[in-house]
Amino acid sequence: MIKLLILDVDGCMTDGSIIYTEKGDEIKAFNVKDGLAIATWHKLGRLSAIITGRESGIVARRARELGIKHYYQGVQNKKAVLEKILDKEMLTFDNVAAIGDDINDFQMLKAAKRSFTPADAIPMVRDSVQTVLSRKGGDACVREMIDILVEEENLHEDFIAQWF
Repeated sequence: MIKLLILDVDGCMTDGSIIYTEKGDEIKAFNVKDGLAIATWHKLGRLSAIITGRESGIVARRARELGIKHYYQGVQNKKAVLEKILDKEMLTFDNVAAIGDDINDFQMLKAAKRSFTPADAIPMVRDSVQTVLSRKGGDACVREMIDILVEEENLHEDFIAQWF
């Protein structure tokens, strides 16, 4: 049973663009469909975590908004951080679904029971995951991943019922 989603940010939750204002502020765009799916996943009693290579106050804010309990930024070894989360939550890799799009996600994706990548991921990652999504990073690919997991875990009725 998948109990924990591991989410990469740049290239998955966003399209990978980093925009700076003249004042040096960073701007990222998150997809609201991803957010609704993540929030609903949590309502089912499941967990999610963000593990990202960059650091950004925007990511911390988005994690808080979505009720993401575990979020780690500036991470080089994502698999090691995932192992720490598993220890804290008393879970195993068999309980993990992960999404990533680039070389720094590779080991984490290989360790997860279910691995996903956006359509525009680098070839090395596309060739190594179980599911290449039809959507690109930032274009509700996380929602697509969650929809697939909801079907695989036979949670469709419970997922929909959270909003009725």
